Amino acid sequence: MSSQDGPEIRVLASEAELRRALVLFRTAMVGLPPGPSYPDGRIGEYLEPGRTYGAFVDGGLVGTVDATTGDLVVPGGRRVQHAAVTHVGVLPTHTRRGIVTALLRRQLRDGRERGDVVATLRASEATIYERYGYGLASATERIEVDVRRAALRPTVPEAGPVRFCSYPQAWDLLERIYSRNLPDRPGGIERTPRWWAAQRLRPVSAGPSYVVVHGAEGAEDGFVRYRPVDTAQWFTSRDRTVVVDDFFAPTPEAHASLVRFLLGLDLVDRIVFATMPVDDPLPWMLTDQRAATVGPRSDETWLRILDVPAALAARSYRGGGATVRIAVSDPLFDDNTGVFEIGPSGAVQVDGPPDLGLGVAELGSLLLGGVDIGNLIAAGRVRVRTAEAASVAHDLFAWPRAPFAGTMF
Repeated sequence: MSSQDGPEIRVLASEAELRRALVLFRTAMVGLPPGPSYPDGRIGEYLEPGRTYGAFVDGGLVGTVDATTGDLVVPGGRRVQHAAVTHVGVLPTHTRRGIVTALLRRQLRDGRERGDVVATLRASEATIYERYGYGLASATERIEVDVRRAALRPTVPEAGPVRFCSYPQAWDLLERIYSRNLPDRPGGIERTPRWWAAQRLRPVSAGPSYVVVHGAEGAEDGFVRYRPVDTAQWFTSRDRTVVVDDFFAPTPEAHASLVRFLLGLDLVDRIVFATMPVDDPLPWMLTDQRAATVGPRSDETWLRILDVPAALAARSYRGGGATVRIAVSDPLFDDNTGVFEIGPSGAVQVDGPPDLGLGVAELGSLLLGGVDIGNLIAAGRVRVRTAEAASVAHDLFAWPRAPFAGTMF
């Protein structure tokens, strides 16, 4: 197909094309570190068959996107089928020609036919994905702890058993721990076997790297992966820093025990928790709360609802018993456009005038309960008939735990 007709979009299936797509993605991203080194003939163990797309212009591959099927947690603990979208890239020679639009629209349509209720991604740029119906639905915070000032309050639970594990054997144990203790926090996602397979192939660290698990052997329920940085002057440095790359603590006991372990490390002045929920209790666990510096906050989950009736029906709602009617518009999927009545007992599609109106991107921001609808109203992104309707919608969609995935893909 010629460039004048627009790109040809098709599923990539051969080993050669899939590898070319991965190289193309890193070329498009410019500054990413080297990715996994996939063994010959086994790339299908890491990329889900049928979910990698290529864009071709004049016979040449110029753009790509792929996804992996899994589950995502919505408020109330139910799980919906989810597409983890990644590797969105276009060659620098072919940007701003509608190639990303063609790729993502094809992917979204096919995902809906597969039964995906939502799709999520991690955005390299914050201005790209709203036009395709994605809304920002969760955020993360960096927490930096000055170990020299950090003492735990006596009310913090005592530590449970922890022990070290070594790479590469640790990967099997970490996968078992995560799968047996799937998080119930909204926004949590399944770490699929393909996700774990890719982790095994990544360089763990250029220097030392450690894994500690929490819980009795055979009943572990949490883990932390951490590494020291700038180790060349470790013994003479006055700012010896450890970075926590993966902190999985789905229970209060695991959280307290792993924090207690990290704060007890010798020869460490500073601990940086790179990616934490915005409501993590760590600062409140310290006698000197200023020992923890919180921020900056970063966007995490960008969520696109593919099946609005299914997504609204899957999650739970709060509030005092009142209902509200919302009109949803989706330019890509006609079945998503309509009026839905939402109350503490659930959501159903109805006829009649709405109390609020919004686009599918705004609904995606609200779905996990971490975005205040009042902010969207103030920004002009949600139309509302009455202040009472806005208050009812706020109470229904709000959730006591901030959404958080904690998983990059």
